[in-house]
Amino acid sequence: MAEPERTERRLRPAPLLFEPSEAAADPEHFFDLESMEDPGELLERATELTLAFRTAADRATEFQAVAAAQLADPKRFDRLSTADIAQRADWTEDYAKKMVEFGRDLLRGPKHP
Repeated sequence: MAEPERTERRLRPAPLLFEPSEAAADPEHFFDLESMEDPGELLERATELTLAFRTAADRATEFQAVAAAQLADPKRFDRLSTADIAQRADWTEDYAKKMVEFGRDLLRGPKHP
């Protein structure tokens, strides 16, 4: 997995509308995209969803990194090793180390020249 990067500009994602439970149970149903007839409209909405999911994944990765850094904080009496964090998050230990460092960078905040 590529090392996470923080981007300065955030795109506002398309709203992820909740689907009724009967629609969500249908494996062919996905945010009503399958019912769209107009390919231009389908492309536009599918692109909006793609950007929304990417943005959500990036944000979730940042929260994972912050949590990993907090769990590995040497000031905590109950701190976890990177091996323990890797096991809990289903990561490799090397990736856990990178995520802890990424989280520490995020916790330090933006760098000012």
